[in-house]
Amino acid sequence: QVQLVESGGGLVQAGGSLRLSCAASGSIFSIQIMGWYRQAPGKQRELVAAVTSAGTTNHADSVKGRFTISTDNAKNTVYLQMNSLQPEDTAVYYCNAIIQSHGSIRWDDYWGQGTQVTVSS
Repeated sequence: QVQLVESGGGLVQAGGSLRLSCAASGSIFSIQIMGWYRQAPGKQRELVAAVTSAGTTNHADSVKGRFTISTDNAKNTVYLQMNSLQPEDTAVYYCNAIIQSHGSIRWDDYWGQGTQVTVSS
């Protein structure tokens, strides 16, 4: 069984910063991609940023230049550094990972429980 545990959300004023962390644990053989999604009230879940096992990153246009995704492969952990936060960044942020477990030939999609980020104006 694989689990993703997120931390680092909270309340911040516009212009402030937060750093989200997501640690994957369990019977992990390999991680293909780790990423962050967000879902604001009344809106669809959207990709914020993702990073492949090779280190290739992708950031949504709305966060480019403000958010940075990074990983610590030794700890199976992905981070999202969020700077210059704006009220429109308010959402529940979810960690996502594509993982192959020990003894499996399948790649499975895992999600964290979500962490609330609220940016006040």
